[in-house]
Amino acid sequence: MAGGTPQVDRGRVLAHRAVAQQLHRPGRPRPAGLAVLDLGVQDTPYGSARQALAARGVTDLDDDRLELVWSTRGAPHLHRRAELPALAAALWPLSDADATRRLPGQIRDGAKLGLAAFRAAAAAFREVVTAPMARGEVSRAVSDRIPDELNYECRACAARHVSGALFQQAGLAGGVRLEVAGRAARLAPLAPRPAPPERAAPRPAPPERAAGTDALVLAYLRLLGPATPGDVAGFLGTSVTELRAIWPTDQLTEVRVDGRRAWLPTDRLDALRGAAPVDGVRLPPGDPFLQARDRDVLVPEKAHQAQLWRMIGNPGVVLADGEVAGTWRAKQAAKGRLDLTVTPFTKLPKRVTHEVEAEAETVRAARRASEVTVQFEPA
Repeated sequence: MAGGTPQVDRGRVLAHRAVAQQLHRPGRPRPAGLAVLDLGVQDTPYGSARQALAARGVTDLDDDRLELVWSTRGAPHLHRRAELPALAAALWPLSDADATRRLPGQIRDGAKLGLAAFRAAAAAFREVVTAPMARGEVSRAVSDRIPDELNYECRACAARHVSGALFQQAGLAGGVRLEVAGRAARLAPLAPRPAPPERAAPRPAPPERAAGTDALVLAYLRLLGPATPGDVAGFLGTSVTELRAIWPTDQLTEVRVDGRRAWLPTDRLDALRGAAPVDGVRLPPGDPFLQARDRDVLVPEKAHQAQLWRMIGNPGVVLADGEVAGTWRAKQAAKGRLDLTVTPFTKLPKRVTHEVEAEAETVRAARRASEVTVQFEPA
């Protein structure tokens, strides 16, 4: 303690996050019971969310309480179905200015519509998606129903259609879920399930205004804190200016991480102080552990950051004894075999290489491969 402010180093922060996210595998919970579902588990590329669940000790990866939807920043995430109406309101832009900021420059005039742009797209989704449909079919129909300034000239498609950012950010409010099979993705109505086949259950209405965003802030800080308002804003896709209006100050305590100001829910202070590194190896690809915006805390070396966060196709990471120790990639080989190639940042102890080989079996099972091989590249 110095001046009343708790002081911790990055090692303590990583240990706290790993335990908060259950990477220490305390038992065998069903997927919906995992703490990371408070924020959702990103599924990019499709299928990686299953591996994130398996990395936490889940063996039965199918859970009918979960749904795959476009949520935070328009990215596909697994969420608890019962929480989706509240999540749609929490992710709704906080103001017209916030809505404009969340839309890309390709629809600059359309972005000026602010919240009206999101309302128009959400309404179009609800009108169009009444049964499972191909994504392209939905995109064309939504494009026809929204103000034309929300569409843009797409060279790749040689057509004018809805901005992808708006399309995916408005999907949850529009009551749609994702159905993914292989490389094909369809959109379907979001409704409580199971529903009688002869009668569609009602979909939750679009939010009238943002509500509950502060709960997402607290969830981020529980799972990825201590962190700054800028870290949280980056995760949610909003700005620090907007976040200040709903920042839950009365529930937070300032913490210094290697001298840097950050915040943590007050009820997590004891957990932070007592956190110890998670033993063993985990192989998470696109994992919630990697979603923190303070990348210098996760991986201090810039060269290593460049290996982890790429423009396209991020690798998985080797998390050894609580530290990111390298990367790995998987390749589907013949006869259902999965080949993992591990690139360590430094030479790995023999104990760690054996643990990587053992953990590769978890990846094999999550990806439904028949067998797995592991190859180590030189550091």
